[in-house]
Amino acid sequence: MALSHNPSLLWYVIGYGLVMVIIGIIYSKKIHTSEDFILAGRSLGPLVLMGTLIATWCGSGTVTGGPNSLAYSFGLWPGLLYTLPSIVGIFILYIIGPKIREYGKYTVSEILEDKFGTTARSLAGIIIILAYVGIVSYQFKGLGFILNVTTGISVDVGTILGALLIIFLAFAGGLVTVAVTDAISAFLMLFGLMIAVPAVINAAGGWDKIVANVPPQNLTFFGSLTPLQLIGYYLPLLFLLLGDQNMYQRLAASKGTKEAKIGMKGWFVGLLILSPAVALIAFAARAIFPKINPGMALISTTLVIPTFVGGMLLAAAAAFIVTTGNSYLLSAATNVTYDIYGRYINPNATDKEKLFFTKALVPVLGIIAYVMIRFFPTILAVQMYSYTVYAAGITPAVLAVFLWKRVTKPAGISSMLAGVITTLLWEIPLGKPFALNSSVISVPVAILVLIIVTLITTPQTDSQKNITIS
Repeated sequence: MALSHNPSLLWYVIGYGLVMVIIGIIYSKKIHTSEDFILAGRSLGPLVLMGTLIATWCGSGTVTGGPNSLAYSFGLWPGLLYTLPSIVGIFILYIIGPKIREYGKYTVSEILEDKFGTTARSLAGIIIILAYVGIVSYQFKGLGFILNVTTGISVDVGTILGALLIIFLAFAGGLVTVAVTDAISAFLMLFGLMIAVPAVINAAGGWDKIVANVPPQNLTFFGSLTPLQLIGYYLPLLFLLLGDQNMYQRLAASKGTKEAKIGMKGWFVGLLILSPAVALIAFAARAIFPKINPGMALISTTLVIPTFVGGMLLAAAAAFIVTTGNSYLLSAATNVTYDIYGRYINPNATDKEKLFFTKALVPVLGIIAYVMIRFFPTILAVQMYSYTVYAAGITPAVLAVFLWKRVTKPAGISSMLAGVITTLLWEIPLGKPFALNSSVISVPVAILVLIIVTLITTPQTDSQKNITIS
């Protein structure tokens, strides 16, 4: 079946967009300090926290990349199992969550500075910007897909319009706005997916017909991937989650440790519903639309199910894409402000000046993100690049801050450099040899360097010196 467009679906997306803009305007009036803008005044309750964690983690990377693209391109099981790394990551964050909240830092770079010094902070700021601008870029394109299905306009024009909406909302109200819109979006997405799964399966002619119309290898456990290739898609997700500044900021923005734990439990339950539902819909889309851009798999199914259900699903998809774009754009701007502007350009900047600079950066970084998406062939490609730059360059070092007291300053810096350099070398000049994502190489390299350099640079105690002498 060929793709067309359904203008009736646009009203659902427009309705959602208007609600989000109104909320952005209302909450922008509550921003008075940089802490209000970046950490929502540390006022997030468990329900809003749960919603913002779900929506931030399940943006375009979920509805157009991740489980969506894996299920459509390679098979049902690779898409379904994409939930597993997130589950493991949430469990680990639940354990160290109280420590994260106690740090209460604006950026992960500040956490790294406490342990590894100013060089680590500057390096982390650069790595985070490289990764987050990439993540923002495919949120723009995700909205471009939605506008293409609803209006028939080109994906390129839709991407520009999506960029404008995301930039406006991030600029308007900071985290306090993002958190509220996230909560609305999360519940809308849960509802939209739950009613869409049976509708899509029915539209495809039932499960037996779906199975009969997909490639046979897509029904196996690994699909059309090798086990090592599958690991290459899962590792970046796990290690991004474990060190993701957005998650750390949200935990720090909660009212207290109790609220943070309740919010994380809700996040866990939400993911158990959302990610598998996306994979099921995308797998069914392979039987209905066998020759489309994988990023459009879930979105395309809105054309073959009842308009109300399709409209709810599109509004939900738009909700997650917009809120994730807001979050990562805001987070990247925060890093530039606190790790570069406030440290090197204007160390004596007032809180008002930092707030102004952060807001001014949002459109600048948004434009860079738009330019970036034009250089990657698929959403999944830029997603894996962005996730791995962060996963290898940041996560091993930041986890060591909370989990390994022995880790040394040279080890943290060396691990960060090894992770990001290995990623860039594997992705760009080497061109991903053996069709393996760079995470399979760069994450283990970063961890090994962290361990080895720590063992080499740990000062010997007096007793150890005596043993050596004797």
